Amino acid sequence: MTDNALISWSVLMPVKVLAQAKSRLAGLAGTRRGELALALAGDTLSAVLACAEVARVIVITDDQVAATALAGIGALVVPDEPRDGLNAALRHGAAYAASRWPGSGTAGLSADLPALRPAELAGALRAASAWPTAFMPDAAGDGTTLYTASPGVAFEPAFGLASRSRHAAGGAAELAGDDLPGLRRDVDTPADLRSATLLGLGPRSAPLAAELLRCAPRGR
Repeated sequence: MTDNALISWSVLMPVKVLAQAKSRLAGLAGTRRGELALALAGDTLSAVLACAEVARVIVITDDQVAATALAGIGALVVPDEPRDGLNAALRHGAAYAASRWPGSGTAGLSADLPALRPAELAGALRAASAWPTAFMPDAAGDGTTLYTASPGVAFEPAFGLASRSRHAAGGAAELAGDDLPGLRRDVDTPADLRSATLLGLGPRSAPLAAELLRCAPRGR
């Protein structure tokens, strides 16, 4: 464990090109899939910016619509120069943050947490500050929504399928999340969106999700 109770954090949020985002929601969202992906990211970003432990949010994206919208909310935006997937984008963002704010911790966060509450993230980051690296498993139990590295510690994200086991195998501490449902509820499928809706969505996602779910064919 480490003694970093007063860590401030640089939070990294990779955002795909919107036309390619959320493919498993295509059947529900149709041509509005990119709009939904941006709404999810916007609500996630707003919650993160409202968290006192967070010093800055860095969005890594090559989508100009997303870049403009998220910068307008308050993110710093950098292009996805590696263009080699989620973890490469996160490492690129981490290098950018470390070169400018080396005294901050680094946190990689999923950009699809529309039910996230600032207090949930604050609690997780305070817990993470006790460890060199830490992570939060997703609601399904096999993925990850948050991965952190304390100042000066190598940032080695392993997001993707079965990332919970990979982060644990890499020595990261698993954070308790039973009372942090919004932080664990990422949205990849219609069922995920329904679950997030029950938790309470942010103002960008809520009206769009309500419309899409109301119009969805039975079983979707």
